[in-house]
Amino acid sequence: MKYTTEIIIKKGLEEVIKKMDSTDNMKHWQEGLVSAEHISGTPGKFGAQMKLNYDFGKHQMELIETITKQKFPHEFHATYNTKGVRNIQQNYFELTPQGHTKWICENKFEPTNFAMNAMLFLMPRAFKKQTKSYMRNFKNFVEKGISVNNA
Repeated sequence: MKYTTEIIIKKGLEEVIKKMDSTDNMKHWQEGLVSAEHISGTPGKFGAQMKLNYDFGKHQMELIETITKQKFPHEFHATYNTKGVRNIQQNYFELTPQGHTKWICENKFEPTNFAMNAMLFLMPRAFKKQTKSYMRNFKNFVEKGISVNNA
């Protein structure tokens, strides 16, 4: 399954990237994030890996993020692996004529087991909704200083 999501953040590219390129800031816009642990490579650089743990109440999830391209301020690509699925994500950041930042997020989900294959087929909107939610949370964090931890 593939899809693209876009959002305009009413802040300049430099400020957006500074907040995006910070592991400490992730807890402010990624609901459910419990911990982020660097496991290999140079943090934030090509090939680096990080273990991300999420708690969604009845469901816990561990992801391994591998950075596949880091060309800030314009590109950040990573692969996220967890039980049953791999998410290949390509993020692009563009300065708009108004001085805002356009964030384009391309996602490709590849199931690695039958159950996730069925879930991707039956519930594609759930994955898109989660991406949009994280992007809106990030926008609110950058523009208004609103953290999902204070909600």
